[in-house]
Amino acid sequence: MKIPGPDHPITITPTARRLRVKIHDHVIADSVDVLMLKEASYPEVAYFPRADVEMGFLGKTDKSTNCPYKGDASYFTLHIDGDIRENAVWSYEAPYPAMEEIKDRVAFYPNQVEIYAVDPDV
Repeated sequence: MKIPGPDHPITITPTARRLRVKIHDHVIADSVDVLMLKEASYPEVAYFPRADVEMGFLGKTDKSTNCPYKGDASYFTLHIDGDIRENAVWSYEAPYPAMEEIKDRVAFYPNQVEIYAVDPDV
């Protein structure tokens, strides 16, 4: 386990915007409680609370990976309208202590779904 620091910074910031995740015409996540994780030079990632995600469209897979900073990631395949997107979603179910904020949250690969901000008046 490594601790984020100046050589590998990780910041977690609540977003001030309401975000949604959509695939085809289905909104599968909608939340005002999204955390944005920025790790080193990687693109920012949105972590949605599981309570705000239609988990019935997700099936856990056998895939797992390890990040020395965040812990072990579990993966989910997205099933919707006959469309199967393997390992399109991930979650750190038992993250390392420095990343505890992302526990019970999921993230989506942006090339698999549409992630977008919602106008506050909608």
